[in-house]
Amino acid sequence: MILDTNSANKTAELLLQINAIKLNPENPFTWASGWKSPIYCDNRIILSYPTIRNYVREAMAKQVEQLYGKPDVIAGVATGAIGIGILVAEVLGLPFVYVRPEPKSHGRKNQIEGHLEAGKTVVVIEDLISTGKSSLNAVQALREAGADVKGMIAIFTYGFTVASQNFEANGIPLHTLSDYRHLIAQASQTNYIKETQQQTLLQWREAPQQWKPE
Repeated sequence: MILDTNSANKTAELLLQINAIKLNPENPFTWASGWKSPIYCDNRIILSYPTIRNYVREAMAKQVEQLYGKPDVIAGVATGAIGIGILVAEVLGLPFVYVRPEPKSHGRKNQIEGHLEAGKTVVVIEDLISTGKSSLNAVQALREAGADVKGMIAIFTYGFTVASQNFEANGIPLHTLSDYRHLIAQASQTNYIKETQQQTLLQWREAPQQWKPE
């Protein structure tokens, strides 16, 4: 869910500006899932641009407070959201932990890194939502550790129906700074993409697992 349309447009503009989001309908990317995609998103690039990372951290921190007041802890999903999660926690003056995809195979075999007491309220920070599977895996780990997970805030989502269904099934509210719809509108408005490319990108969004480049 988008809370602020102006922020959604601005975030999309900034992501395109620094090429954190790459659009290439003619020569698509291959995701780890095997899906062919005309879009690739790497929000970790944000950390290399101080002005933009400051905008993102302030916008995310503002949404945390608007939606949840001040939780006890901010959690980032490894690895993509560790950096931005720390920045959000710093703005809010809150403790920070991060969650690995799975427990380490050595040492203390932690999946959650940092100090987290059972019963604490947690808001999870994520950089990107596709199907939501890895994000919700982090939520499950936090719950198993006794945390009260209030919700998740991410920088960007593709807005897949399967993601919405997954978050709803797990009882986790999801809010994002921007999404695919705002991105495509911004890319079209600024002539970042041509009209024919826009049509391809919209078609992919409707059935990404079946899409093939023409």
